[in-house]
Amino acid sequence: PGDFVAFTGMQKAVSNNMMATLNIPEFRVSREIQMDAFDSLYQSLKPKGVTVSAMLAKAVALAIAKHPIINSSYLEQGGAPGIQYNQDINIAMAVAIDGGLITPTLKYANERSMVELGENWKELVGKAKTGTLSPDEYNSGTFTISNMGMFGVTDFGAILPAGSGGILAIGGTQETIVPDSAAVLGLKKVKKMKVTLTCDHRQIYGADAALFLKTLADIMENKLDMLS
Repeated sequence: PGDFVAFTGMQKAVSNNMMATLNIPEFRVSREIQMDAFDSLYQSLKPKGVTVSAMLAKAVALAIAKHPIINSSYLEQGGAPGIQYNQDINIAMAVAIDGGLITPTLKYANERSMVELGENWKELVGKAKTGTLSPDEYNSGTFTISNMGMFGVTDFGAILPAGSGGILAIGGTQETIVPDSAAVLGLKKVKKMKVTLTCDHRQIYGADAALFLKTLADIMENKLDMLS
């Protein structure tokens, strides 16, 4: 019949966290983001140690700052339901490691420089791979990013983490043809990336999610100076 392999402690924790969110009424909203300018900025910052993960975290954090409801969580106090608005914007990012999954956190991501975030992220990933992250370095996220683009995945939806209001699933960049009146034949080739936001529908509504993604796209396409 095959071998049975018991869960490790980390696998148990992941399983329990997934089960804890089963009763949450979640929904998903997707949007494509043009990546040409973002990729060019990354190439210019790469020699300084800046990573794509750090850039994504900063862009998401800046968008969240304009839409605080996305950084919130559902909470009951004394039996009364309400919204817990998190003052700090701490971006947790999923990292696959041997035997499981962990979410190192870039704290105060909207307030820090790209170089600082890049250095911090490399340090956190190193600790994650050696099992030396402190609880505060993986339990303090207020919003989560799951990026599977490096695995060739173009589109997916992520399960909402327990105690969180939202998680952003990021697919890989793809080339596509779009209309352009200034181009030869009226067409040009661009790079696009699809992102999907999963939200807790108890406190976050469809318009909230759509406006957040609109702001994120605007930052990544037109306002890259904000990422400095």
